[in-house]
Amino acid sequence: MNGRLYRGTWLLVGLPLLVLAFSVARPSALQPPALPPAFDAGTAADLARQLATSYPIRGAGTPEAAGAARWLTQQLTPYGFDVRREPFEADVPGRGRVRGVNLLATKPGLSQKTIVLMAHRDDAGTGPGAVDNASGTAALVELARAYAPSATGARVVRLPYTLLFLSTDAAVEGGLGAAEFARHAPERRNVIAVLNLDAVAGAGRPRLELNGDTPRTATAGLAETVRLQVAAQSGSDPTRPSALRQLIDLGFPYSRYEQAPFVTRGIPAVTLTTSPDRPGDGIGDTVGGLHAGRLGQIGRAAQNTIDALQQGVALAPGPGSYVFLGTRIVRGWAIELVLIGCLLPFLATAVDLFARCRRRRIRVAPALRAYRSRLAFWAWVGGLFALFTVLGGWPGGVARPPALRDVHWPGGALIGLGALVLVGWIVSRDRLIPRRHVHPEELLAGQTAALLALGVVALLVVATNPYALIFVLPSLHIWLWLPQLRDAPRWVQGVVLAAGFAGAALLLWSFGARYGLGWDAPWYVAWLFSLRYAPVAAAVIALGWLAAAAQLVAAVGGRYAPYPSAAERPPRGPLRELVRALVLARRRRRPPDEAAREALHG
Repeated sequence: MNGRLYRGTWLLVGLPLLVLAFSVARPSALQPPALPPAFDAGTAADLARQLATSYPIRGAGTPEAAGAARWLTQQLTPYGFDVRREPFEADVPGRGRVRGVNLLATKPGLSQKTIVLMAHRDDAGTGPGAVDNASGTAALVELARAYAPSATGARVVRLPYTLLFLSTDAAVEGGLGAAEFARHAPERRNVIAVLNLDAVAGAGRPRLELNGDTPRTATAGLAETVRLQVAAQSGSDPTRPSALRQLIDLGFPYSRYEQAPFVTRGIPAVTLTTSPDRPGDGIGDTVGGLHAGRLGQIGRAAQNTIDALQQGVALAPGPGSYVFLGTRIVRGWAIELVLIGCLLPFLATAVDLFARCRRRRIRVAPALRAYRSRLAFWAWVGGLFALFTVLGGWPGGVARPPALRDVHWPGGALIGLGALVLVGWIVSRDRLIPRRHVHPEELLAGQTAALLALGVVALLVVATNPYALIFVLPSLHIWLWLPQLRDAPRWVQGVVLAAGFAGAALLLWSFGARYGLGWDAPWYVAWLFSLRYAPVAAAVIALGWLAAAAQLVAAVGGRYAPYPSAAERPPRGPLRELVRALVLARRRRRPPDEAAREALHG
């Protein structure tokens, strides 16, 4: 490997970094009018206690959920609202067909353009759900009263934009109610902003959620407006995911909060919450855990945000994605440029390594064929996984994030998958196991072929989601040094090889630690692919990466061999050899007299 070329190419990354520095911007926020918010924290806290006490188990489709829907209608009807029901159904993994209902109350404005204030009614079904989300529902009711058609005071004046108060259902099952509204509701075409209230009376600091189900982020102007109003009411800025976690969410989009379906469709949406990434599933979520002071802070901040949006000034257009640093943002396209720039040193050095092999007449074609065989094996694994999905081997349902508590995989399906994968490996290994001494030049060719395949994988990542390069770049730049370590001890090569898996480990660590999944994280990520929530293209690209990683593992472990030539291959193919071995083994188990009779009749 040409180390000088590798180091020199890093100078090219300086230009994208310079562009990144100049892309940092301060988003502009909308300012509310000089009116004191009318949100009553005491009344909202009483409403939350009433809902949590009367209907503690509000899982979608249950009688208690129907009672909670009636309760909300009864709260809003006296104030002149016509509450509309929008029922929906969805297949939920592990639960089957679930019926939910969204409730909508509208205050018409001078324009059909609509601001949505949203909170979900359901809970996890394991506790009273006082904080998550009786508090958000109570705040929704209190805010609706402040803007009600029969309200008194300045707020009864006709507002520029229509206000829609949306109470969703089945949020615990992956935000099904919000996704249903964003996909099918007639009002969705006129929505200009969404503010979601989720668990707003907890002990934690207020927190913002901005990401979507695709590599998009909420409009920066809305996020900055909400940040300023929360800071004004609570005395400190709301928390947010770290820059690294925001990058992870852009590289592998995932969110359990209900702003995600709107952000995915380009609608500005922000979630305000006091809950951590993984709610406690009802543990400790009792009436005594309600913090009226925090509920009042977030309620007043939400009302000020609505008033700011009602000034008739449109939100400033911003980048479709960015990293939010509190008072500033880093534009997403600049981050993508830096990530693509970090790819250039690897590509230049890998291509140069291939050219050096050609100049030295080192044959790379057999190594590429070996990679092809490994890729065929991983394609077999991916095809089997997809087939089991179609046949119902895995828990199936709507393409939404399944509940974190429901991670389970059928043992029988796993055993069947493992058996078929083993058959595929037995067939493919016939062309991959070493049958003779492998020369150092052939080993170098095998590593070069794997690095070239990784380059193709990286380019496919750039074409689909450049943010996902954060999971791929560690393997590219670390494994690029394996040819330089051909004379190093085997354990040193093993350490370098293991370090190349840092990107994949980062993704799994994010799910395992951030969402409390632990060792279930790999199964949950695979589940997202089987439900088609995660894109199929990402799964196909991951298979190509695994095939390249397998070739490098074989090279470091001393089990690599180039694809055999026609003279080196046995007369029978792997399938015929497997059948022959099974037949001979069956004959050896027969009694001698039965074998003799079969030979006589044959």
